[in-house]
Amino acid sequence: MRIGDIEIDNPLILGPMAGVTDWAFRTICAQLGADITVTEMVSSRALVYKDKKSEALLRKNEGSICGAQIFGNDPQIMAQAAQLALGISNCDFIDINMGCPMPKIANSGDGCGLMRTPELAGDIVAAVVKAVHVPVTVKCRLGWDKGSVNVLDFTARMEDSGASMLTVHGRTRSMLYSGTADWDTIAKVKQQRRIPVIANGDIVSGDTAVRCKKWTNADGLMIGRATFGDPWVFQQARAALSGKEIPQRPTLDKRVDVAVRQFELAFADKGEHIACLEARKHFAWYLRGVAHSSFYKEQISSILKMEDIYRIAEGIRRDLK
Repeated sequence: MRIGDIEIDNPLILGPMAGVTDWAFRTICAQLGADITVTEMVSSRALVYKDKKSEALLRKNEGSICGAQIFGNDPQIMAQAAQLALGISNCDFIDINMGCPMPKIANSGDGCGLMRTPELAGDIVAAVVKAVHVPVTVKCRLGWDKGSVNVLDFTARMEDSGASMLTVHGRTRSMLYSGTADWDTIAKVKQQRRIPVIANGDIVSGDTAVRCKKWTNADGLMIGRATFGDPWVFQQARAALSGKEIPQRPTLDKRVDVAVRQFELAFADKGEHIACLEARKHFAWYLRGVAHSSFYKEQISSILKMEDIYRIAEGIRRDLK
């Protein structure tokens, strides 16, 4: 698969997720097998207005190809924001979010809202491609709702406008994250497009990775919510796609070690207060499915300092083997 000058075969990609795929988590996922990572989405207007919090989201992680994702609905502002994002992050590519289904984004004409205005979406891609020297990619959905599934025409326009890669989440905006991802339609997109197509949706294990790859013939797979507390899903997917035995997840004590390392990276990146507040959800995800973990999940919900993290981690290692 080629994205501009970047060549990679059958990549496994960590999907960009607001409030989740920060620098620390992307670093962990890259270390555990994600070939490509993408930042949390960043508002183009916020970048142009020099918002420091938005700029901080663009820190590039090592260990993988890394893209910066921006969103917005004004071609010139998006072009300016792409230049700023590239300068701040030195990212390998710019990804344009045309798939976010959340009402405050989509109803404003951003994210998946752009699938209702394909001509404007094409103008945005063309403007960004002209503005930066790195590849420009697009992430979208099937359409706004089941009555307006326009992904085939939409992706054709994105390709014609200069996009170097397309990622298709197999749901409509109205589905949010419910129901079953439509891999059949992703397969149709792949059949019709010349540029790489990445499949996204319902890839949660090694087995589903193999099924999605065979079903869609996609050039790569993007894994999103299945990574919550389980960055080892990339190793399992890679083994399955290679026809190897799928490895078990590490033992609980080793998983806790990785969680703590993630929070230490977040501490170094954001400071103790923010890192500890955000560790509450991540640490709870690492304990999903762990028997008798409710006592520690309750403690996790009130983490305030790194010393709380170390104390809870030691208790888990001791009591929940």
